[in-house]
Amino acid sequence: MDSLQEKYEQIKARGLKIDATRGKPSFEQVSLCDEMINTPFESFYAEDGTDVRNYGGAYGLPEMKRIFAELLDIDINEVIVGGNSSLNMMFDCVATMILSGLWSTQGACKNIKFICPVPGYDRHFAVCEHLGIKMLPVPMTPAGPDMDAVEALARDPEVAGMWCVPVFSNPQGYTYSDETIRRLAAMPAAHPHFKILWDNAYTVHHFSGERPVILNILTECRKNSNENRPIIFTSFSKISVASAGIVCLAAAGDTLAVLRKRISVQTVGPDKINQLRHALYFKNAAGVLAHMQKHAKILRPKFERAVEVFSKELKDTGATFTSPKGGYFISVEAPAGCAKYVCKLCKDAGVLLTDAGATFPYNHDPADTNIRFAPTFLSPDELEQALEVFCLAIKLAARKDFS
Repeated sequence: MDSLQEKYEQIKARGLKIDATRGKPSFEQVSLCDEMINTPFESFYAEDGTDVRNYGGAYGLPEMKRIFAELLDIDINEVIVGGNSSLNMMFDCVATMILSGLWSTQGACKNIKFICPVPGYDRHFAVCEHLGIKMLPVPMTPAGPDMDAVEALARDPEVAGMWCVPVFSNPQGYTYSDETIRRLAAMPAAHPHFKILWDNAYTVHHFSGERPVILNILTECRKNSNENRPIIFTSFSKISVASAGIVCLAAAGDTLAVLRKRISVQTVGPDKINQLRHALYFKNAAGVLAHMQKHAKILRPKFERAVEVFSKELKDTGATFTSPKGGYFISVEAPAGCAKYVCKLCKDAGVLLTDAGATFPYNHDPADTNIRFAPTFLSPDELEQALEVFCLAIKLAARKDFS
């Protein structure tokens, strides 16, 4: 038995149980808002007189809408504040476009297609797959999706939408350039109701350097008479409490009208008590940004350590990796054909990763190279062990013949 294999067998014997399958905030991070959760209310009335214990307020409290409007640089009247799940809101928006007839007839989703930058967010892809929407992958670059490919696909009248994570993209941590955003806003689209699902989940999640401030997609779309194109989302799930944050969407024109109509039928009001709790605690966008500095102090050393170990241990394997300044993931490109094998080796040694292929539509990475590594949830000791196992698995896989 050679030294690498012997070391691997020794690690397997430890009986590790480390779960790095998702980019979850750590115990220390969710504990940052314990004061918010435990502080009693002095009043149950919002600034507009709404009793948050009662029905109503389907589009959100004004003080919470204002915080989101400040963070996203959006008019407060174009913001809708909902519950705790941006994924739920995104699913509802896609379903609404189908059921409203904008993307279909009689509620059927026949021949609808979506542009999907890859590697990308697996839950975006799951929404499309569940609703029967055909996914068309386009490669990501450090400046955003390959716009030549996007513009070519948008000429297809069956292409009704596109997923985007514009700041610290999942999983590579890339931020869209001004040119990319301008082209997305201006490009011709054959489908008359083409939508960009703009999932700005990590807009304030920088842990190193300055917060990236990107062009406002809605403003750019307006310049090109495409104000109905974007639906913008963001969430407090990785700001306050993952299980009970606050989510919003922003849109304009006919798109906003369709979504407001759906919400007025769907609910008599979201959890306004939680909205008021958040508004009182954070107060404004400046309060959110100050709070995120606390998250940065927890996350920065984890990412720096992971990049340090990868730089040292993977340099002769053929693997490459991103070094993000924010977000929740590091994207690793293993040698061609061995990502699934790497994940299996890690699982057998007690370290669970998101399945290889999950960052592509239908869980199919044609080159079998991409692996999403999430250091956020792990304790420092767990992170060290996970990095050891992961790097060893790539070294073992790199010398294997997958041809």
